[in-house]
Amino acid sequence: MLDETEIHPLFEGAPTTTEFKKLRKRIVRQTREAITQYGMIERRSDGTVPKWLVCLSGGKDSYTLLAVLYELKWRGLLPVDLLACNLDQGQPGFPATVLPEFLARMGVPHRIEYQDTYSIVMDKVPAGRTFCALCSRLRRGNLYRVAREEGCSAVVLGHHRDDILETFFMNLFHGGRLATMPPKLVNEEGDLFLYRPLAHVAEVDCEKFAQAMQYPIIPCDLCGSQDGLQRQQVKQILDGWERNSPGRRQVMFRSLMNARPSHLLDPKLFDFAALTLDAPHKD
Repeated sequence: MLDETEIHPLFEGAPTTTEFKKLRKRIVRQTREAITQYGMIERRSDGTVPKWLVCLSGGKDSYTLLAVLYELKWRGLLPVDLLACNLDQGQPGFPATVLPEFLARMGVPHRIEYQDTYSIVMDKVPAGRTFCALCSRLRRGNLYRVAREEGCSAVVLGHHRDDILETFFMNLFHGGRLATMPPKLVNEEGDLFLYRPLAHVAEVDCEKFAQAMQYPIIPCDLCGSQDGLQRQQVKQILDGWERNSPGRRQVMFRSLMNARPSHLLDPKLFDFAALTLDAPHKD
C-alpha cells in the first residue's frame, strides 16, 4: 500500500473539500466492490498479469473509469496492466489531439485507433433512424481487434449504474425481454472478457467527479445529436420517478441483483411443470 500523500498524475489538482473526498472514496469503493463481486481479476496459474484495454471516449464516464482504475492500481488493489484506447471514428470536427495529449501528460500508456465508422453509419442508417446500434457494433468490433493485437484479455467499458438501468427498461418496453448490460461477459468468439467496473456507480457521481477534476470532456456529436432517442425517453421516465421518490434508482438497481426465477414466467429458467404438492416450496 502506498503512502496516502502519494497520488497518480490523474489526481493531481484534485479538490481538497470534504465533499469531493467522500465522492472519490464512494466511487473507488463501489468500483472495487463490482470488480470483486463479479470476479473481474483473473487468477493465472503461470503468474502472469492480465492486461486490460480501457476504452476512453472522452466522456465523463470513461474519464472516471480510467482515473478510478488507476487509483486502485496505484494503491496496489488492482493487479493488472492497463492500456487506454480511444477509437477515433472519423466524426467531423472531432478534436483528435485532446485525448492523446491528455494521456501523454498523465503518463498513461495508450493507443489511438482511427477507423472511419462514422461514414459507414451515415451511409447505412436510413434518415430518421437512430445510429446507436450500428455505431456500437462497429465500435465494439474494432475494440476487440485492438485488444487482441495488444495482448489484452479484457475490454473495459465505462457504463455505469444508470446505463444498466436504462438498458433494462429499454429491453422491457421495446424488446419484450428482461435483460440488461451485465458487468461481466465473454464475447461471442470466446477469447475476450468484457467488463463494466462502474456497474454500481451512479451517473451523477461520474459527472460530479469529472467536472471537479476538470477533465477535457469531448461530447458525442453522433448519437448525442439525435432527438427522441428511446434511451433519452427512458432516462426522462427514470428522472421523474427519482424526483418523486428519491432513491428509487438504487432500489430498482438492487432488484436486478435479486432475481427470483420462480416468481417470473420463463419456463426455461424455472421448471414449473415439475412442481409437486408432496414437498415444501419457497414462496
